[in-house]
Amino acid sequence: MVSAPAGAQSSAAESFYKGRTVEVVIGTTPTGGYDLYGRLIARWLGRHIPGHPTVVVKNMPGAGHLRMSNWLYNAAPRDGSVIATAPQQLAVEQAVGSDGIQYDASKFTWIGRAAAVNEVTYTWHMSRTKTLADARTRVTVMGGSGPTSPTVLYPKALNALAGTRFRVIAGFLGPADIELAIQRGEVEGSSKAWASMKVDNADWLRDKQVNILVQYSIERNPELPEVPSIAELGRGANDKAVFAMGSAMGRSIMAPPGIPPERAAVLRKAFVDTLNDPELLEFTRERRIDIGPSATGEWLESLVGRTLAASREAIATVKRIRTE
Repeated sequence: MVSAPAGAQSSAAESFYKGRTVEVVIGTTPTGGYDLYGRLIARWLGRHIPGHPTVVVKNMPGAGHLRMSNWLYNAAPRDGSVIATAPQQLAVEQAVGSDGIQYDASKFTWIGRAAAVNEVTYTWHMSRTKTLADARTRVTVMGGSGPTSPTVLYPKALNALAGTRFRVIAGFLGPADIELAIQRGEVEGSSKAWASMKVDNADWLRDKQVNILVQYSIERNPELPEVPSIAELGRGANDKAVFAMGSAMGRSIMAPPGIPPERAAVLRKAFVDTLNDPELLEFTRERRIDIGPSATGEWLESLVGRTLAASREAIATVKRIRTE
């Protein structure tokens, strides 16, 4: 099939988007990393789409992103007027056959990744669990949201692979609710993206109110040189691969399947241009928001494909972690 010239595509896109509203849908409450990056992209995206549409944010929390993901796949307009933050575990959930999934991750339109994600598990300064060694010797109550959220999965994974004794209280609506519960003494800690913690909880870090126990990365982040990485704790290459599944998705943007190819191309280019916008870069520098390493929509398609083709051993490990 012969595609239209780039100039014709831009003209058609301008005609479609001019005067239109584009929605950025976020599958969490208005706090945390997904909301941070979704709103960041939304703030500058419109100026880089031909026709300069108005870009608005819509939060659609529920079931650890599942409500939003199913809606995006089955009910959202497929015309390029809706995009969404992609849950890190989107393809993992499909690979392990989780209940309630009504999507095929390989068929979403993948737009791009704004940043990789380094999650951390932490406890409040009042907790008697100050280190991973402490977490191996005492039951530590942690707050979590939906069953597919890293706030639930990571502590369970540490129990299975590192011998910790975390007990997760799930069902919180999002990070804000968990953090209120932490400050009330109802739970002792949780898990969160380091990039989000630096922004949302700068006062906690400044006042040394949290103990960061582990970071979910291959190597230690230079900003966390004393915190062990998960790669140092796994009992083998397969275990480490399990922790990497989904984390490479980072803070990515996707759209419904079936978008006209020329509009998908326009959105992908606008996403790249947004990440390179000087005003956005200055804004993120001032607020210590991590940008990059970025990734293209094509790279994300490949990542999803590799995740869906994960080995039986890796999938079995994920399933075992969830039942423990």
